[in-house]
Amino acid sequence: MFVILVYDTAVERNPKVLKTCRKYLHWTQRSVFQGELTAAQYRALMSALGTAIDPDYDSIVTYTARSPEFVESTTLGVPLGGPGDIL
Repeated sequence: MFVILVYDTAVERNPKVLKTCRKYLHWTQRSVFQGELTAAQYRALMSALGTAIDPDYDSIVTYTARSPEFVESTTLGVPLGGPGDIL
């Protein structure tokens, strides 16, 4: 499945969330990641993020599609991130 993940967390938790996301997805822009994951990888990612955040304060939103061909995107301004190696 193709996943777009957006997060908004407290400053002190940002590094851990960022590091976790980089293990699974490509960094796109500031707090945005995207990439293709298996169902097992998606569950592992969400489990790891669930332990890294404060669910009463932080927010993580994911959008899923069957493949990237079903998602249209447009960039205004400077493109950041992009497909690169996943750590």
